[in-house]
Amino acid sequence: MKRNIRLILLAQLITFTTVKAQTTFNLYKDVIPGSKPVKNEEVSETEGGILRISKITVPTLTAYIPEKQDAKRTAVIICPGGGYQIVAADHEGAAIAKEFNKKGITAFVLKYRLPNEHTMQHKEIGPLQDAQQAIKTVRDSAAKWNIDPARVGIMGFSAGGHLASTAGTHFTKPVIDNKENTNLRPDFMILIYPVISFQDVYGHVGSREQLIGKNPSQEKIKEYSNELQVTSETPTTFLVHASDDNVVHPLNSILFYQALLANHIPAELHLYQTGGHGFGRYRQNTADEWLDRCFDWMTLNGWRSN
Repeated sequence: MKRNIRLILLAQLITFTTVKAQTTFNLYKDVIPGSKPVKNEEVSETEGGILRISKITVPTLTAYIPEKQDAKRTAVIICPGGGYQIVAADHEGAAIAKEFNKKGITAFVLKYRLPNEHTMQHKEIGPLQDAQQAIKTVRDSAAKWNIDPARVGIMGFSAGGHLASTAGTHFTKPVIDNKENTNLRPDFMILIYPVISFQDVYGHVGSREQLIGKNPSQEKIKEYSNELQVTSETPTTFLVHASDDNVVHPLNSILFYQALLANHIPAELHLYQTGGHGFGRYRQNTADEWLDRCFDWMTLNGWRSN
């Protein structure tokens, strides 16, 4: 018992000494684009040990600033998953941000709006508006956080991976007001068991229905099947998936990886035999940590110095 208490205190001490500041602020200063005038009925609850935030209509960004910043001054915007129905803000958000802080990397957790025709004028672009606004906000305020605006990446888990990969493949079509002409292209992507495709065979139907409806046109399905939207301008990408994922088929990552290679985009894919879906930082029954592989990849590509 005493040993467990010591370990908990040690973990808390590590967190306190690696996170310099944690600040949450509204993503938009004034009007939220495309939102209907509705009451804020956001709900936060813990189910099965997972923090689930639903009915999000007011998006926020939480900045996690490391105590000692890496010399590369890289930043990562994190999009937690949840099937576009909830946001799993802790194990796919805050907990990951703190791990980046331990490596001296500034992290931002995006609590994005969930597509809903009752709260949004055009629900299919609501989450993307928030992702683009997050990139714009971090770049526009880079000096404030001592961030290199040319080193801003995006990360996503599950449906958050679909949002992140949409940001990385649809950046030439701004869906926000961008009078400053800020670059909306993420410099790199980190996609963890991501939803990528909306096609019938391999796509995640739940996420598709939430975002573009139950009877979308083939044109709309193609538009949001991001393996079909990769070009030579798509950012370099790191992917992780488990072969036994029975929620989001591993072919989502494989097809995206193949599309990247076909367009000569540097990419790295880690396909594990086991892990299932939604494992966050830890896969069960293994000492191997995909985050270590991710940090190695970031070093290889110049996003961190050591």
